[in-house]
Amino acid sequence: MTKDEVLDIFRKCGALLEGHFILSSGLRSPLFLQKARVFQYAAETEKLCKALADKIRAEVPGVTKVVSPAIGGIIPGYETARQLGLPALYTERVEGQFELRRGFEISPDDKVIVVEDIVSTGLSIRECVAALRGIGANVVAAACLIDRSAGEADVGVPLVSLIEFKVPAYPADQLPPELAAIPAVKPGSRGIQGVK
Repeated sequence: MTKDEVLDIFRKCGALLEGHFILSSGLRSPLFLQKARVFQYAAETEKLCKALADKIRAEVPGVTKVVSPAIGGIIPGYETARQLGLPALYTERVEGQFELRRGFEISPDDKVIVVEDIVSTGLSIRECVAALRGIGANVVAAACLIDRSAGEADVGVPLVSLIEFKVPAYPADQLPPELAAIPAVKPGSRGIQGVK
């Protein structure tokens, strides 16, 4: 899929929002990709995840398990795993740290890929990779639908993205005047330390 095709799906689903948004990283942005609006449509989610699965097959052969960070990564992780014909597992936060629970098992022989929805700073993937490596998992790569850092985020492993889409993001104390003039909203799912 091309960048335009991916963004057209987000537009069609009302998921490419403009305004002043507080990202889960704490950074501020004039654009927000509300992937939950896309994920409510199975056919659109399937298109995106099939294309991502095709890229994974080409760039990371031999993967045996897909693991996603909860909650945002569960749907794209599941659908990408389905397209790859692989098990879909997920980590979830327990007292602020990712853990593999619910009887999910990973063998040291498994080649694991972490699948996320959208990467901004890469924090969720880094935390997920650290949790998996902490139990002896062989994490070979990560993948996402959209890398909004355009390759700048360090996720700790090679990153396969369906598309790169550079979206401006600013620290709260370094906003351009046009963004500072708009009230900020936080549409994401993860809480931010120190921001109310």
